Amino acid sequence: MSLSITARVSYPTSDTNVAKIIVLLVFLQGYPLPNVALKGEATQSSTLSFATASKAIDGRRNSFYSNGFCSHTAEDETNPWWRVDLQRSFTITAVKVTNRGDCCAERLDGAEIRIGNSLDNNGNTGKTYTYRCDGGSMEGRFVNMFLPGQKKTLTLCEVEVYAAPPLQNVALNRETVQSSVSAAYGPSKGVDGCRNGNLDSGCCTHTLEDLDPWWRVDLLAVYKVTAVTINNRQDAVIEKILGAQILIGNSLDQNGNQNPSCGMIESLDGTPTYTFQCNAMEGRYVNVIIPGIKRYMTLCEVEVFASLSGRVLGCYFWKFFGCCVCLNYGNIFTVVTLFSNILSLLTVSFRCPILIQNIAI
Repeated sequence: MSLSITARVSYPTSDTNVAKIIVLLVFLQGYPLPNVALKGEATQSSTLSFATASKAIDGRRNSFYSNGFCSHTAEDETNPWWRVDLQRSFTITAVKVTNRGDCCAERLDGAEIRIGNSLDNNGNTGKTYTYRCDGGSMEGRFVNMFLPGQKKTLTLCEVEVYAAPPLQNVALNRETVQSSVSAAYGPSKGVDGCRNGNLDSGCCTHTLEDLDPWWRVDLLAVYKVTAVTINNRQDAVIEKILGAQILIGNSLDQNGNQNPSCGMIESLDGTPTYTFQCNAMEGRYVNVIIPGIKRYMTLCEVEVFASLSGRVLGCYFWKFFGCCVCLNYGNIFTVVTLFSNILSLLTVSFRCPILIQNIAI
């Protein structure tokens, strides 16, 4: 399924000798971010003369077509389009388009920008949303410029795609526990970085035959979880993963098995891996549980792709005073001032009670 955005742009027909640079999305995570389009591969619906699709990702913003740095489709085409393949999916926070500046700027009127992972109809299909820019980003491998209508011409003198760094697997080598352990197949095998689906490889977890078997990883901080990927066993009994639910939250009630659900494995789909989009669900704990049945459960890797939520709990033991100081700080940049805050708090009372301080930036 392709998730798309639409940005409609219009120009006055006068003063077309001035180069037009349209910023269609606002930078949300701070500048500079990498222009990932520079390493992509471009194509378009048709090509006029020398104006190939790659001209729009050559790093030059020269907006005079005669200089040879702009892409150009055939004239008077129906629904012309241009696309860059970023080679993998990114979290895209901004797209910058340099329009033709020597003439004809109004030709780009009504152009749509679409971002997604589908190539159905050359990436130009799917539901289209008007994107208002405030507070968001889009996931996708393909960035399309689409100009709907008849007798249209699409010229692009540069398309820049700015993307956030790829999300990390924050579950790797974190603390784990499960409902029971069979032989040497402990819970830590689920976050050891090994995706081998053969049980004898030593890369998989395995419970006993439990009622409601479960497994849990502690991420040690509250994260916004974008996706969870489960690697299933492949050498035998692959169907035993059916019914497994992924839960995310901050509660340890009933071992964390009451937290909200991100998704459930409902069919085998002929694949060893199952990825669930969790839409930035917040939580410190990620559980996998097969509820309502007595069964063995085996996981050959669980990957959690997430970013810090802005609520990170840090507890520090101040050995000299023999006490624990806990701080809930607003974001990762607070680390710089963390220890100075601890010192200032401790000077308030040399008896050093439990101290809880909220720090915001």
